[in-house]
Amino acid sequence: MQVRTDQLQLLFHQSSLATFGSVGGALALSWLQLDLGNHSVIAPWLITLCLAGTIRMVMFWAYSRSAPDHRTPARWEGVYWLTLVFMAGTWGIGALLLMSSDNLLSQVITLFFAVGMAGSAISAYSAYRYMPLVAVGLVLLPTTLWLLTESGNEQRLLALTTLTFSAFVVRATRELSGALQSLLRLRRELEIEHRIASTAARTDELTGLNNLRAFKEQADTLFTYTRRYGVPLCALLLDIDHFKQINDTHGHAAGDKVLQAVVRRIKTTLREADLCGRLGGEEFGVLLAGTDMYEAVQIAEKLRLAVQAIEVPLNDTMVHVTISVGVAEAGSACSDTSTLLAQADAAMYHAKSNGRNQVYSSAALETQTMACH
Repeated sequence: MQVRTDQLQLLFHQSSLATFGSVGGALALSWLQLDLGNHSVIAPWLITLCLAGTIRMVMFWAYSRSAPDHRTPARWEGVYWLTLVFMAGTWGIGALLLMSSDNLLSQVITLFFAVGMAGSAISAYSAYRYMPLVAVGLVLLPTTLWLLTESGNEQRLLALTTLTFSAFVVRATRELSGALQSLLRLRRELEIEHRIASTAARTDELTGLNNLRAFKEQADTLFTYTRRYGVPLCALLLDIDHFKQINDTHGHAAGDKVLQAVVRRIKTTLREADLCGRLGGEEFGVLLAGTDMYEAVQIAEKLRLAVQAIEVPLNDTMVHVTISVGVAEAGSACSDTSTLLAQADAAMYHAKSNGRNQVYSSAALETQTMACH
C-alpha cells in the first residue's frame, strides 16, 4: 500500500503538464489541418478537449489541496482513470474525425501527431504499468485501425509501422514501470530499516525504555520547553534495592526478569506524557512536566507501592522487589537537566542510606541540611 501511494504521488507529479501538452498538440494539429482535413470538426473537438482538460486540472487542484493522509489510491486512482480515458479517447477520436479520408498528407500529419502524443504518455504515466498502454491505445488505435482497413498500400504501411511502434511502447512501458516499482519498494524498505535501526539505537533492548542517550536528548528538549512557558518540571530517580544481591544469588537472567517486571509496573503507573528511561544498570529516570513537587512526591510514592507489590518467581522462590526514589524540582536556580537529575540523585542516595524502600525529595534534603547547619 505504501508503494501504491508513492506511485500515485509520482503519477500526479509526472503528469501535471500532460493536459497542456494534449491541448497544445490538438491546437497545432488543427492549424496544420485547416486546409487538409475536415475543419468543421476542429471547434467541437477543441471544446471537448478543453472541457476534459478543465476536469483534469480541477482533479489536480483537489489532489494538491487535500490532506496528505487523504492522498490514497482508493480515493484517487479511479478518478484519475476516468479523466485519463476521457481525455485520451477524445484526442484519438477527434484526430480520426479531423483527418481527411482522401488526403495522404493529412493522414501522415495526423498519425505523426498521434505517435508523438503516445510517446509523451510513456513518460507522463509510467508510474502505472497499464496507464500508458491505455492512453497510447486510445490515441493511436482509432486512426491506425482506420488506415489498416484502407485499400491503399501507403495507408497499410503507415498502420503497420504504427503497430510496430506500439509493440515497442508495450515493452518499454513494462520495463520502465517495473523499474520504478522496484525503486519505490526499495526506498520504502530502506526507510523502514533506517527507522528500525534508529529506534534500536535509542531504545534499551531489555526493557524497551529510552536508553541514556535518548532520555537525555528528550529531557533537554522538555526542560527547554518548560522553562520557556513557565511550566513546572520534576524529576524522579529510581533505583532497585539490593539488585546486586539478586544477581549474585539468582543469576543475571533472574536480574533481567526483575528489571522487566519493574519496568512493566512503572509503565502502567506513570502517565502517558511522562518521560521515562533506563539510565544504566538498575537505575531509571523519570521527568514529570506540569507537575510540582507535591504531586511528584505523590507519584513517586505510588510507584514505590506499585513496585513493592511485585512478586517475581526466581528459582522456586518468590522475590519481593522494592525501590528507592529521589525527587527534585527544577527551581529557578536549576540551570539544566543534568543539575536537576543530580539533585534527584542526591535525594535518592539519601533514601537508600536511610533504609531503602522510601521516597525522599531534594526539598526535604535541603531542609535537613539547613537544620544541621
